Amino acid sequence: MFKTVTHTDILSNSLTLAEMIIKSQQFHQYETAKSTLRRDINAQEMIWDFNKRKDDFEEVQRFGKYHPDYSQVSKEVRELKRKLDLYEPIAQFKKAEKELEELLNEVSLIVAHAVSKSIKVPTGNPFFDAMSCSGGCGSGGGCGCK
Repeated sequence: MFKTVTHTDILSNSLTLAEMIIKSQQFHQYETAKSTLRRDINAQEMIWDFNKRKDDFEEVQRFGKYHPDYSQVSKEVRELKRKLDLYEPIAQFKKAEKELEELLNEVSLIVAHAVSKSIKVPTGNPFFDAMSCSGGCGSGGGCGCK
């Protein structure tokens, strides 16, 4: 006889999958990096400074290059962003976050394609997005789909 999978079975299996992800190396590295970043006073100050300067930039951006402080504020935001990107705890957090995101994207893609190959899964990754395209993009294949 055929066994019908119930809604409860699906939810139970989903929770099991979530537990597996939580036990993964990627999740552990992400949590460790996040905790390290939260405890790093220098990183928190840098993030606060960057967000403050970014707000200033958004205000200046309303007027564009015609604002008298546009060049200065724009340069400062780029410099602070680079400083943030190169600061080790922040770089480690971003790396761990990216690896966890990739794991979640792969799982989403596998689940969606197990249901139907034509299901589109927005992953933020052009490689996976091209794989999930069903040919209905309307760009004549310009997006890389077939």
